[in-house]
Amino acid sequence: VNRQGAEETVTLYLQFARALDPENARTLVTLGNVKEALGKPEDAIEIYRMISKDSPMRRISELQLGLALASLEKQDEAKKHLKALIEADPTDIRSYLAYGSVLSSNKDYDEMAANYERAVAVIGPGATRNDWNLFFQLGIAYERLKNWPDAEAALQRALQLYPDQPQVMNYLGYTWIDMNRNLEEGMDLIQGAVDLRPNDGYIVDSLGWAFYRLGDYENATREL
Repeated sequence: VNRQGAEETVTLYLQFARALDPENARTLVTLGNVKEALGKPEDAIEIYRMISKDSPMRRISELQLGLALASLEKQDEAKKHLKALIEADPTDIRSYLAYGSVLSSNKDYDEMAANYERAVAVIGPGATRNDWNLFFQLGIAYERLKNWPDAEAALQRALQLYPDQPQVMNYLGYTWIDMNRNLEEGMDLIQGAVDLRPNDGYIVDSLGWAFYRLGDYENATREL
């Protein structure tokens, strides 16, 4: 199921499994995921809705359903659905991430920031490495709102939780250099991110842009 291009074969086996046990929630969720990968969100939504309300998999199916609605450009319906999931269980951090991804796509950065502020408040002082993405997304929302002091603090908190996270290293380093601040430290972060993910074009592009911003056109040309 994790091999790109195998979706049709996987679907066949999942349909065999479904024929043997039509209400198996794990089969249905996986089948819904594959339908989304095949660009068939309508089919995925129909499958997610088949999962029993008392199934342990119901929550994840509801989250996936909300994201599938967003992929169909049903943004208002998706936001309403995902927000209801947060209200039903404010302790489920996955709900904030799903809702936040829709808000980010809509460039609704005010609500995105508020969403992740609520998520951070839920986890409180007990944040772990697994929570790095909450602070990363919060930092992105603040940065897009031109609230750099809070953005910087959130991004640095993400790096405290996960010191070698390439996305955070890249974002913080790139922003510092773009703002002509902490240039040496910013370059170290971006170079470190490239070392961790040398084939990530998004991150390598940041290194090229950083060299360009610093006037090192030879290295900028090489990286870009």
